[in-house]
Amino acid sequence: MKQLYLLFFFLLSTFTFSQQAYYNSIDFNQTGLNLKQDLANLITTTHTNELSYGWDAIQATDINPNNTSNVLLIYGWENGTDGNCTNDLERDINSNGGLSCEYNREHVYAKSLATPSMDNTGPGADGHHIRASDVQRNNVRDNQKYASGSGNSGNVTGGWYPGDDWKGDVARVIMYMYLRYGDQCLPSGVGVGSNASTPDDMIDLFLQWNAEDEVSNYEIQRNTYHENTSNTYAQGNRNPFIDNPALATAIWGGPEATDTWGNILGAENFLEHNLKIYPNPVKDYFIYISTTQDLDAIIYNILGKEILKQHLNANNKKIDVSALNKGVYLLKISSDSGTITKKLIKQ
Repeated sequence: MKQLYLLFFFLLSTFTFSQQAYYNSIDFNQTGLNLKQDLANLITTTHTNELSYGWDAIQATDINPNNTSNVLLIYGWENGTDGNCTNDLERDINSNGGLSCEYNREHVYAKSLATPSMDNTGPGADGHHIRASDVQRNNVRDNQKYASGSGNSGNVTGGWYPGDDWKGDVARVIMYMYLRYGDQCLPSGVGVGSNASTPDDMIDLFLQWNAEDEVSNYEIQRNTYHENTSNTYAQGNRNPFIDNPALATAIWGGPEATDTWGNILGAENFLEHNLKIYPNPVKDYFIYISTTQDLDAIIYNILGKEILKQHLNANNKKIDVSALNKGVYLLKISSDSGTITKKLIKQ
């Protein structure tokens, strides 16, 4: 467990440093399509290594942050307790191929839905949108468009729902693909929704998912790997919407996503300077939050799944975390003054 904490803080510190340096050329006073174009230029010019459609990149980026012998499987949610391997959340890193209960490579933006359609080169080999997936679950999704739903992944009216734990990941991938490849990868081509309220082809479905499903440690891990070109299978570019989901709000509007930098959506983040969370790491039953405001606190696991939600006020500034397993979590705290996300460790 100590090694896990050290790995996590290494990734977090690397992420923080990289995201600051990577965006030095961007004027974040811009919004709308001007900001979109500048970010598109950045992720295109820094995409210096075009990957081949192989297994190596997935086996480097899709490992479970809590178990590096396994890869995490997009659309999965449990670990074998129901006897159905197609639902698995993770799988041995070497169990790849095309057979039942193996994993293969899922194009989050289905190749045939692009215009023109993708092959397994260029955008079809972009490591930011290819994820490890159970073979049979991947076949069930096929090339269906993403559609609104709830609960675990599966077929819904109008298409495919990726699952509550994965919908934010999917949305941020589609946003990246739209910026990187333009009209070849239109959001409306891969999702069921309306673009009436956005200045271009972005649809409301992906804006909603981006706001509802927090960025996970797994997404941060993949993003950090891909920027570092000293890694063999790194592309050199990042997905901006993983670094800060509020960039989507600044470009397209819609539901207000978490502003992880505290300044994209406007006001100075009062919480950053007036918030104390203790103890952290926590070994006992409670964490305490010291602030002068009423707060809403939500704890998420490594996949961004909501674990606990609680309203806090002057008479109640503690959260019972006794039911949490040992590990690393995200703690999102919101008030009228803003939103901030902190890392929380349960020992």
